[in-house]
Order: sequence, then C-alpha cells, then structure tokens
Amino acid sequence: MKKHLLKISVLLASMMLSSLVMADPDTYRIDNTHSFANWTIRHVASKTSGTFSDVSGKLIIDSTNLANSSVMAKINVLSVNSSHAKRDENIKKKEYLDAANFNLMTFMSTKVAVSSSSSSAPAEGILTGNFTMHGVTKEISFPFKILGFGSDPWGGYRVGIEAHTMIKASDYGFGWASKAGAPIGDDIEVTLLIEGVKQPAEIVIK
Repeated sequence: MKKHLLKISVLLASMMLSSLVMADPDTYRIDNTHSFANWTIRHVASKTSGTFSDVSGKLIIDSTNLANSSVMAKINVLSVNSSHAKRDENIKKKEYLDAANFNLMTFMSTKVAVSSSSSSAPAEGILTGNFTMHGVTKEISFPFKILGFGSDPWGGYRVGIEAHTMIKASDYGFGWASKAGAPIGDDIEVTLLIEGVKQPAEIVIK
C-alpha cells in the first residue's frame, strides 16, 4: 500500500512539474504611449530623423524557450513626427510615404533566433519576419535585445525590447532617391523601442 501511494505521489509531482515547465507563453500588448519606431535618413549633406509614435500589436514571449516567441506589430504612417509640422505633412504626400493610400506598416515574425540568454544579461538574438510597407512585403531580419522585465507604477508588468535595422526605400516602391542629386537618401535606419504590458490569459489581442 505504501509503495502504491509513493508511486501516486511521484506521478502527481511529475505532472505538477511538467505543467510548470510547459506553462503557456505570456502575451504582452504593445503600449503605444511608450513605444516608438525611430528613423534616420540622409538629407542633402547631413541626416534628418524622426519617429512614428503610434505603434501597436502584441508580443508573445515564451520565457522557457525564447525561440518560441513571436511579434506582431503595426505602425501608423500618419503618426510620423519629424519635429516640424510642415515637413511631416510633406512626408505624408504621395511622392514620399503616400499615407493617404498606405497608412499602415506591419511586421509579422516568422522566426526568433536567440544568440544569448542568461539571468544576468539581456537576451539577444535575430528576429526574422515579413515587413509590409507601401503595399510591398519583404522578409527582413534584424538584431533585437530584451532590455528587461519589471513592475510598473500602475500595477502592471512590462517588458522592454530594443531592435535595429536598415531598409531601402526603393525595395518598397519609393523612387525619391532614384534621381541624380536627390536630396533624400535611399537607406532608412530604424530603431525600435518597444514596451509591452503583460495581459491576463483571457484577453485576446488582434
């Protein structure tokens, strides 16, 4: 009888441990008041920079295996801000971002390759996915870093992520850099600063 009870206890303990190990990944809603898609582009002999301040979407983070994580993000083109209202209106016009017809950029991850991860250092890796802008979809890969996790002043729990990439405007159908002596460059440097808020399991983010 004692041996039988011992076997049951061991089985129950194994099931409990398995449930902890196989815990569902956490879902984080991208906080668009604390997330930014910053950009830099050549202007004549220098560079100009700005941001898209309306970034939304979700992060699914598997803390037991980051390779099983994923990202879905949307960037509102109309939220472009270069700290100059007249220039912002010009950027939205058809000869540049054509925001009236293409007001959304999207990114859907397809692979997360983790290069380093430990309790004492931020997790780093390469994020690969499909990026759509101006009606054109391209697969891109870029490095990312999980800056950390922590409780916020409002009773929530957050994650911070930083990522960097460079895209060519011409790859997405923009021709502003094709003319000789064009004042605007083709290469766009992008820095993503993303803050996500952990969501209860019953909340579904689309």
